[in-house]
Amino acid sequence: MRLVRSIPVLLLLLSAGAALHAQHRPRPRARALGVAPGTLAPGPLNAITDVAGVRVGHATVREGDSVRTGVTAILPHGDNLFFDRVPAAIHVGNGFGKLIGLTQVAELGEIETPILLTCTLCVWRAADALVARLLAAPGMEEVRSINPVVGETNDGYALNAIRRRPIAPAHVNAALDRASGGPVAEGSVGAGTGTVAFGWKGGIGTSSRRVAASDSGWMVGVLVQTNFGGDLQILGVPVGRELDRKGVTRPGSIMIVVATDAPVLSRNLERLAARAIIGLGRTGSVMDNGSGDYVIAFSTHAAVRRHPRAERHGSAELGDDAMSPLFHAVVEATEEAIYNSLFTATTERSGGNTVEALPMDAVLGILRKRRALR
Repeated sequence: MRLVRSIPVLLLLLSAGAALHAQHRPRPRARALGVAPGTLAPGPLNAITDVAGVRVGHATVREGDSVRTGVTAILPHGDNLFFDRVPAAIHVGNGFGKLIGLTQVAELGEIETPILLTCTLCVWRAADALVARLLAAPGMEEVRSINPVVGETNDGYALNAIRRRPIAPAHVNAALDRASGGPVAEGSVGAGTGTVAFGWKGGIGTSSRRVAASDSGWMVGVLVQTNFGGDLQILGVPVGRELDRKGVTRPGSIMIVVATDAPVLSRNLERLAARAIIGLGRTGSVMDNGSGDYVIAFSTHAAVRRHPRAERHGSAELGDDAMSPLFHAVVEATEEAIYNSLFTATTERSGGNTVEALPMDAVLGILRKRRALR
């Protein structure tokens, strides 16, 4: 397997304890090491949870020596989303994926459930568990239709015994129950536990930007699940080539979730989602044929939320010209979120395979040489 580097059995045994400890030792985020793309300022947490009300929860699944996967839940707000829906849009960069709920979001321009991310062969189980939980919620007794939104990337190429379809309702419920505001765990957690990006360990990453030229201080936040190939570039520097990993290609995907507190409806949310692909491109992805590249964008602003039984909706939606600063923000936040997914991820071993974490000393040496660090 091209992306996996085996290590001698003796070395594995000698380093097993240290590696297990290292899995739980936080690695610095990109900005803490001087990798700060763009010109806009991040929010206080530099995370999707800088958008007020947004909550994130993870359930990490490590079973035996072959299961490395999980679930990540993103909640736009703390109320019942089915009765207090948020405007939303989904942009498809490359459609080789299994995104449940896509067509109804495209048709109606709204999201009515939490968003779940997981592994490819687990999307249906995750969706079923989410629907079961919502049907059992107070006030949902007469509901006959629910559109769960569940995205995925394929972590079964190196680290996860994906054919076991290990995600169970307990994992979905745990991710939802743990969802909170505040700092977001990144790297090899939740839906990013078994992912690979550019030949190194990928995972969950997040970032945010405060929108420039905004008298209301709008925020744009991004969360990514990285599991794709390409020619890794950091701040425009061809780091992958410098580290002798030239144009790593493999079937893979990325899920990008974009949140904003600006009053934006589905038409302009789709435009906002499309700009996130620019941030993806800056990191070296070419969205190959086997890659599922999706962006889910939503607005949390109270004025644009929707009740399903309302006959009319009124809102003070941002005009088209006011969208340009948000476009700028989402490009920068997406780029940095991807860097964070790589910088914070830890080396993972499973099923006799090892996927190494990005070698930070070597990366920083390359960036210093090119004078790219701040």
